[in-house]
Amino acid sequence: MKAIRRFTVRPVLPEPLQPLSDLARNLRWSWHTETRQLFEAVDPDGWSAADGDPVRLLGAVSATRLAELAGDLPFLDRLSAAAADLDTYLSGDRWYQERDGQGAELPAAIGYFSPEFGVTAALPQYSGGLGILAGDHLKAASDLGVPLIGVGLLYRHGYFRQSLSRDGWQQEQYPVLDPNELPLTPLREDDGSPAQVVLTLPGRRSLRAGIWQAHVGRVPLLMLDSDVEENGPGERDVTDRLYGGGSEHRLLQEMLLGIGGVRAVRTYCRLTGHPEPEVFHTNEGHAGFLGLERIRELTGTGLGFEAALESVRAGTVFTTHTPVPAGIDRFDRELVARHFGDDGELPGLDAERVLALGLETYPGGRPNLFNMAVMGLRLAQRANGVSTLHGAVSREMFAGLWPGFDPDEVPITSVTNGVHAPTWVAPEVARLGAGAAGRSENALFAGSLDPEGDPPRWDAFAEIPDGDVWNVRKILRERLVLEVRERLRASWRLRGAQAAELGWIDGVLDPDILTIGFARRVPSYKRLTLMLRDRDRLRELLLHPERPVQIVVAGKAHPADDGGKRLIQELVRFADDPRVRHRIVFLPDYGMAMAQKLYPGCDVWLNNPLRPLEACGTSGMKAALNGCLNLSVLDGWWDEWFEPDFGWAIPTADGLAADENRRDELEANALYELIEDRVAPRFYDRGTGGLPDRWIEMVRRTLVTLGPKVLADRMVREYVERLYAPAAGAHRALDANTATELAAWKDRTRGRWPHVSVDHVEAVAATAAGGSAELGSTLSLRVRVGLGELRPDEVEVQAVAGRVSSDDTIVDALAVPLKPAGGPDMEGRWVYEGPLALDRTGPYGYTVRVLPAHPLLATSAELGLVALPTEATGEGAGVLLR
Repeated sequence: MKAIRRFTVRPVLPEPLQPLSDLARNLRWSWHTETRQLFEAVDPDGWSAADGDPVRLLGAVSATRLAELAGDLPFLDRLSAAAADLDTYLSGDRWYQERDGQGAELPAAIGYFSPEFGVTAALPQYSGGLGILAGDHLKAASDLGVPLIGVGLLYRHGYFRQSLSRDGWQQEQYPVLDPNELPLTPLREDDGSPAQVVLTLPGRRSLRAGIWQAHVGRVPLLMLDSDVEENGPGERDVTDRLYGGGSEHRLLQEMLLGIGGVRAVRTYCRLTGHPEPEVFHTNEGHAGFLGLERIRELTGTGLGFEAALESVRAGTVFTTHTPVPAGIDRFDRELVARHFGDDGELPGLDAERVLALGLETYPGGRPNLFNMAVMGLRLAQRANGVSTLHGAVSREMFAGLWPGFDPDEVPITSVTNGVHAPTWVAPEVARLGAGAAGRSENALFAGSLDPEGDPPRWDAFAEIPDGDVWNVRKILRERLVLEVRERLRASWRLRGAQAAELGWIDGVLDPDILTIGFARRVPSYKRLTLMLRDRDRLRELLLHPERPVQIVVAGKAHPADDGGKRLIQELVRFADDPRVRHRIVFLPDYGMAMAQKLYPGCDVWLNNPLRPLEACGTSGMKAALNGCLNLSVLDGWWDEWFEPDFGWAIPTADGLAADENRRDELEANALYELIEDRVAPRFYDRGTGGLPDRWIEMVRRTLVTLGPKVLADRMVREYVERLYAPAAGAHRALDANTATELAAWKDRTRGRWPHVSVDHVEAVAATAAGGSAELGSTLSLRVRVGLGELRPDEVEVQAVAGRVSSDDTIVDALAVPLKPAGGPDMEGRWVYEGPLALDRTGPYGYTVRVLPAHPLLATSAELGLVALPTEATGEGAGVLLR
């Protein structure tokens, strides 16, 4: 029979063991080797049974064992050292404090909002790369001392656990997660009652949420939980599953994350004395409603809506992670309107103004849809993609928000993702590098994070003998083989197989064979089954008599994505074939725990998405940190940092995007040829010492060259210096009066802009016959513009010049400001002049434009206003020099 109520009975730790509780409740243990080893020493068998989760371990350890440990002096010495180390880590100055002390004017705190966080497998609140990235962001911020406050939701069923049916169809299970059994503590009011946030739903109903805290090193992570007794059944289920439910369910989740999240941050800061965030970082559009709540806060102090909007924009950073419009949450405008305004949330804010922030009111948009990414961009003065290529794709995708500007000028920059090395580097690899560098494993990657520490020594890997490198790679491959067999056996038992049927699993994979890994979510564009395009050829690769290959595959399809499930089934059925099942396996239930064994154990990491639809692809970064070589389409981060010294680029048929079948055929053939002709021969080619010398050198180059680039601490430093610090400065510059003045100026400028024009352009230069000019010569430009009621100091007149394409489009454009030379004339026109140096050869052209100008604009494109020459404009406008 079932229990009618569930609760957790916690053991009472003897006084000498009390520090174990603090160590277990701070998730730094998930990336700190000595702390994990300490917990393993508490009960090695229990540690394994608890899947390396200290909270579960302490909840199951016997009173007898605890009494033994309380009298074990060597153990107590280790415990004391670990507790002292954590205290030093939490209280000492780090990189951020050093930069702040040097006058960098950094924000006092940053609110970091994300729909999912993958910090550790012990806190399963993630579905894939977005959540793992968010978790690594928090960890790196903690290591650097960046005063982040993470904000997310606590999903009582997490994402889902994946298994397979007998015929290979994905099945989902949703285990109930008890927060009391997770590394969480409730945030409480001063009187001891649970702290809550409240949202108003249509009909004046209430949605309440409790606030749980996770401690990610120095960084607090606040997680909102709607499963509280005060809610009705429907409201209690709002935070039931990650990415589950219909449109209204998702909308409520995102309202709770954004609006409730800001209220949770305010509550946390009030109760703990933590500084209030000056900058809010919206990690993908799901949290975009946080900007509306901050506008409501400011309008409540008497500030007008437009002024509040300017203040909020100045202090907001928005990161987009999707390169495809289908990956963005969109809601019907009527659904959004029903939840806002006087009868819903944010009373006092005009619902039409709220809607205007997210509606796709631009060419090619669907104005009946409320777009969360569009709102995120309109509410943030600073925005970025997550790789250089993804930044370019994002500028193209959202160019409609800035009409009149070329995509290159759309104000979306990029900060390439990174991964947290202490989390993802195998202990054997860390020990290898630490020994060569002469420092501890934890200090190997984090030395520069401490202002008193030595810089990291990634170059130390270059000094390690070939035999040591190869021995570690073989150990990791052997460990992966054992892990795969164990997981495969468990999977087949769930598929209904009997133990007597599974003897063949003992021969699955071989620790001496080239091992390729492929693991990620399974949307169609990631092309899980591209490797199956020519099955006979794949079998030949797997069963090659001299250079065989083995492949480990994992991945989850969204529960509502039958197309993705069919791809998994197709792969599983191929892998079930007795002819090849010892060389290719599919492992269900891909997650952090599996990934931490998979990345180090593979020799090659495969990534073959449709280019350019992979925003970043951080799994390849984690593999690289373990000396695994990348074999990937030039997409995401690999497009940016690929070199033949440490991997391979799969050629793409970009020009055939419309014919997906033909494109897949060409790219699959390119993949087979690379493995057959270059990858496998390099792995099996042995030098005079019996080692694959050239392969080992590629491993070294991967660690030495890529290692420092793919780190999350590099990524977080970029966010601090390029986005957080400028956002804090912009926010501080906008007090109530300044924000009001800026809002009024923008409104006035928009109203007067239709009267701004480029009326005449003249160019004087010594030109050769045929309209050509010599390199190094100068054009003297003279431009007459109409400004209407605007003043010259409210605009900037520019010449934009560069090489031109066959259709006369300017590429690699350079903007040159022109200066007022007189005016206004009798017709109210102003004259601007300036030189234009001809510094490039070949077809060359220029045009002239007028832009709004104000000291508080982050970019000249911010308002989306530009005046360009018309066909009637005088000679020289858009002149081409060939």
